[in-house]
Amino acid sequence: MPCCFDGLYIIAHHQLFSASGDSCSLEISPPRVVVGFGEPVSVSCVASRPVRVLGWESAIGALHTQHDLTVQWQVDSLIDWIEEPICYGVFFTAPRQCEEKLNLVLYKTPDSISISLVNHTGPMVEGREYQLLCEVQNIAPVQYLTLRWYRGQTEVYNHTFSELSPATPVQVSSTLLITPGRVEHGAPYRCEATLELGPEGPQPPPMVKSEPLDIAVHYPPDLLSPEQEVIELGDGEVITLNCTAVGNPPPLYRWSTPTLLESDESHPLLSAPSLGIYTCMASNILGKSSKQFIIKPRSKGKTDGSLDISKHMIWSGTEN
Repeated sequence: MPCCFDGLYIIAHHQLFSASGDSCSLEISPPRVVVGFGEPVSVSCVASRPVRVLGWESAIGALHTQHDLTVQWQVDSLIDWIEEPICYGVFFTAPRQCEEKLNLVLYKTPDSISISLVNHTGPMVEGREYQLLCEVQNIAPVQYLTLRWYRGQTEVYNHTFSELSPATPVQVSSTLLITPGRVEHGAPYRCEATLELGPEGPQPPPMVKSEPLDIAVHYPPDLLSPEQEVIELGDGEVITLNCTAVGNPPPLYRWSTPTLLESDESHPLLSAPSLGIYTCMASNILGKSSKQFIIKPRSKGKTDGSLDISKHMIWSGTEN
């Protein structure tokens, strides 16, 4: 700040009497300014009573006037992260000296945002715990940042940094613990960095997304129909047994039949031409699941279920 104007001595900034509101008679318009890094900014300071000296103290764009009740602070490209413009006034009446500090927020969207697995590569195993890491490079001010985690379109977690206060760009990260299940196989995870700068900031708030991270989940086989089946087979009939299971990696199948201790055919379906016990086993690297089919001869005079039902219906009608 200049030291004197027309014989009037102005004391150093740190000695100025600081007041605010009506007592100071200075009004900054707008009172809060949100500016993107490298963008222009212009703010007015207005005195509501006669003033000897009115000015802006600032590392960039400092300015004063001895004649007007308004003084403008203006910068074509704001790149100073520690800029704290202060409007000061020296008045003819008390309070003779006062100041108002501009609430200035200089922001920068991140250079990049990425998501990765921590200390793990390849597929995950169902039921185990894993850690995902989201990293944000060069963002400011971090106290306005919200990191949101998504699985598909569903938000699963958010992380704020209001406890931090650096004005300059920083790198921050967030972690997410997951215990994936089979339903999450192929589900994309992503994180989004949003600078929530308030109503004076850009609308909608600046937001940057990471690339999605698709996770692969391995799990043991589950038979679609695990219960033992007892099937009646007539002479000359052939029935197809179904041992389909769901697993990842896809399961391999092994059959034992009345004629073979173990079949080499790895298929969930098997034709059963003869009576006896058929056992199927579905397996992958994480486990196995088995099922039995018991093939019995059909009772004499019995062909299929529909014929039995019709006979029963006729008999019931005769009784009536």
